[in-house]
Amino acid sequence: MRQLQFECTLVAGTAILFLATILLNEVLFTHLEFAPGINMIYLPAGVRLLSVLLFAEAGAIGLLLASWGICFFYMFPDAPLRSFIGGILSALAPYLAYRALLASGIGASLRGMSGQRLFCFALLFSVMSPAMHHVWFALTGGQDLWHGFVVMFIGDLAGTLIVLYGARLALNVFSPGPMARRR
Repeated sequence: MRQLQFECTLVAGTAILFLATILLNEVLFTHLEFAPGINMIYLPAGVRLLSVLLFAEAGAIGLLLASWGICFFYMFPDAPLRSFIGGILSALAPYLAYRALLASGIGASLRGMSGQRLFCFALLFSVMSPAMHHVWFALTGGQDLWHGFVVMFIGDLAGTLIVLYGARLALNVFSPGPMARRR
């Protein structure tokens, strides 16, 4: 029972953090918006990847629920199919990148990844997410797919690097180092 409560807390925490980051991105980077949900700097992409890196399936479920909420009630209220699929893709892309990381044998520890591996992980996700979304857009008659893909890739990569390297810096600053553990 405690494990279920803990998992539900992770799901809720992920959803709240993601929603807060959407709001923060709206406040800070609205002027960099190419289309709804496609920005030149998109911090929620980084939160999506960090959430699955830290919380695995619970993070993906929290992202799915929050993405559905954002899509259905804010971004695309008149397009239920787009909202449904968009929420799934928003949660699935970081989860698949996370699973690819695990399958590679690198391990999924933010602290244990070198800066170069962290960048490669962010790059993988920043290609996967726009690719998955743009395949959907192409199947549904989307316009200006190439420019949208490029902007989404740049925005996802920028937001992901800011969030992941920020989280890693916070871990290094706020957790005890080897000298503190010896005392």
